[in-house]
Amino acid sequence: MHRKIEVCLTPALLDLYTIEDSIVVVIDVLRATSSMVYGLDNGALAIIPVAQVEDCLLYKDMGHLLAAERNGEVVEGYDFGNSPFSYTKEKVAGKTVVLTTTNGTKALHMARTRAHQVVIGSFLNLEFLCKWLKQQDKDVLLLCAGWKDQFNLEDTLFAGAVVSELRSSFSHFDDSSVAAEDLYILAKKDLRNYMMKSSHSHRLAALNIEEDVKFCLQLNICQTIPVLQGDELVALDFN
Repeated sequence: MHRKIEVCLTPALLDLYTIEDSIVVVIDVLRATSSMVYGLDNGALAIIPVAQVEDCLLYKDMGHLLAAERNGEVVEGYDFGNSPFSYTKEKVAGKTVVLTTTNGTKALHMARTRAHQVVIGSFLNLEFLCKWLKQQDKDVLLLCAGWKDQFNLEDTLFAGAVVSELRSSFSHFDDSSVAAEDLYILAKKDLRNYMMKSSHSHRLAALNIEEDVKFCLQLNICQTIPVLQGDELVALDFN
């Protein structure tokens, strides 16, 4: 099987890729996709990603938790934002979360219009995601959410980690995949230190949420792969 793996470095480039028969992995490791993985791993029934802050209000009277983040901060009047520490068992187990973020939910909505399937990746579920991708008979596109349609370091590093894990199972790699993997190999011995170079890391530091960054860089603490079914992200059923 000649499967290909590609890395789209920003959603602004997504139209250049043919993804109708591909699994698209949406990546926004600081912090949206990390929180999605962690929330579903902690028993959330579903996470509904919406594009705009106002869209959350459509769900106001349904008993759901409403989460909205813009520019790294919780939008005033909402239950929480996209800090993984808001997605603990105590807060989300048995509940549905409606979430909008600056970059991650936008990338997700762009991917869903054409992709064969959309799943969510983070360092928290790296091993389980890669194991599952190896078993699928599909090409893979790793979609980096970036920062406001620009390239960012942290999502590219994660894409490189996936490429590194999948290299033996795929035969075609684009140049973005090669670059992402090289970057990850350079950084993997001390991800946090390397990430200090990233602009978003500096944004989050200014908001005093260094603990969020450290949390999102943990490897393989979750065994859940969020998958988009209709309008909802739910835990992938491995059976």
